Amino acid sequence: MDQLALLFVLLLGAVVSVPVGERFGLPAPVLMTLLGIVLALLEFVPNVEIPPDLILPLLLPPLLYAAVRRTSWRQFAANLRPIFLLAVALVFITTFCVAAVAHAIVPGLPLAAAVALGALVAPPDPVAATAVAGQLGLPRRLVSILEGEGLFNDVTAIVLYHVAIAAAVSGDFTAWEAGLDLVLSAVVALAVGLALGWGAYKLMDLLGDATLQIGLSLLVPYASYVLAEELHGSGVLAVLVTAMFLAEYATDADDVMTRLAGHTFWDIVDTLVTGVAFGLIGLELHIAVRTASGRWQEMLGWAATVVGVVVVVRLLWLLPATWLTKRLHAKRDIEEEIPVSWRETVVMWWSGMRGVASVALALAIPLETDAGDPFPDRNEIIFIAFGVIMATLVAQGLTLPWLVKRLGVRADSEREAEFEKQLAVRAAKAAKRRLKEIEAVEELPEELSEQMLRRAFEIGMRISPDMGEDERREAHQQRVRRLKRVRRIQGEMLSAARHEVLAARSEPGADPEVVDRVLRHLDVRSLR
Repeated sequence: MDQLALLFVLLLGAVVSVPVGERFGLPAPVLMTLLGIVLALLEFVPNVEIPPDLILPLLLPPLLYAAVRRTSWRQFAANLRPIFLLAVALVFITTFCVAAVAHAIVPGLPLAAAVALGALVAPPDPVAATAVAGQLGLPRRLVSILEGEGLFNDVTAIVLYHVAIAAAVSGDFTAWEAGLDLVLSAVVALAVGLALGWGAYKLMDLLGDATLQIGLSLLVPYASYVLAEELHGSGVLAVLVTAMFLAEYATDADDVMTRLAGHTFWDIVDTLVTGVAFGLIGLELHIAVRTASGRWQEMLGWAATVVGVVVVVRLLWLLPATWLTKRLHAKRDIEEEIPVSWRETVVMWWSGMRGVASVALALAIPLETDAGDPFPDRNEIIFIAFGVIMATLVAQGLTLPWLVKRLGVRADSEREAEFEKQLAVRAAKAAKRRLKEIEAVEELPEELSEQMLRRAFEIGMRISPDMGEDERREAHQQRVRRLKRVRRIQGEMLSAARHEVLAARSEPGADPEVVDRVLRHLDVRSLR
């Protein structure tokens, strides 16, 4: 098996793992990691040869961009405090706790190298957390916090990692320079993210075509990441800012086709890239196995200790942080997504799985220092990092569904239904207002006016059938049944038309482009 065949196997696994995971109640990223481990143990499967410095630029931008499309700037701003406590404060605390323990238990491990280890195992993986949380039907408030934490903790951790690596390689470190680097990295990322977001927004208006706009949306996160890194900023933060800008301003309510096609496209990208990323985690296991050759007992002890630190620190931080957030939330009476019980706090604690970023940072540790000496304890750091990744991703990922079910943590379906009903009412009222505006400038027959008024009401009823009274709901249901019958018949008619047009494609003298254009027209008509 060569590298290309291995990539095909990972892509196929990414597609198959989704229905398999849904069937058995297991997260698809965890299944892909297990697939990677199995492949790594097969002798005929080659070792993956991806330069470590390319893993983050290749995998993170599309994954982050896809994740941001599921959130919004206002949701992030509303949850700024809990996200800050997790994505910034907890990353710092975890980094330095791991560094202190690793420096104490690993003989000869310099403090700077220990901080690098702490930084690369500190951030929970945004893709794993959101993928797992999305499949388990958790309350929206928990998913929002996990998404926010996952999106922003990499920023803090990667900057800490680079500062620690620079100190270990050069042998020189000052706290104020590290703090200045952190601030400058964020400022550069914000500037690049906003500039590219604005530029992409204007260019999308210029392009117009849905295919070209979606193609541009794939290039933008890569451009944002690379440009920010070239200017010594945070590529991760730049991608987040660009994606949030486009999600906020580059959305046309009437551009239905671009929105539907873009949603499908990014679902596909998210599924495939996520599968490949977590498959690579399992495939890279051979590096850790080779590193521990002959020293299994000692190195497993170090890895287990660091795993314990990572897991315990998260719990000990979440308990008081959640309590404090609740107190401040109650006093200020603001809209903020917070855990409402100890059960939800426990689920948040157990959702802290490490993944793609940790693997990439571990493999990107330099081989030598500036003095030409081997990087101190590089093999030991890589093994411990993989131990943390495997323990948190596989062990926590496989047991999280059981824990959620055991604790009875479920989404607040009544609240979601009520919000959906409110949106349905607002949509129906907006349609009625627009109808009145049209009637003010156009003379509509009474029959047509009444028909349009019913259509305005049905806009809301189709979203939330509970918004109407019993009589109107029953009348609506009768119309829906009649409409379904009409659409069924119309669908069969359109199907016959599509089969006839498609058959013409193979006839002598038929122009395939003309056939495809007519077929697209029929396809769009079928969506209405």
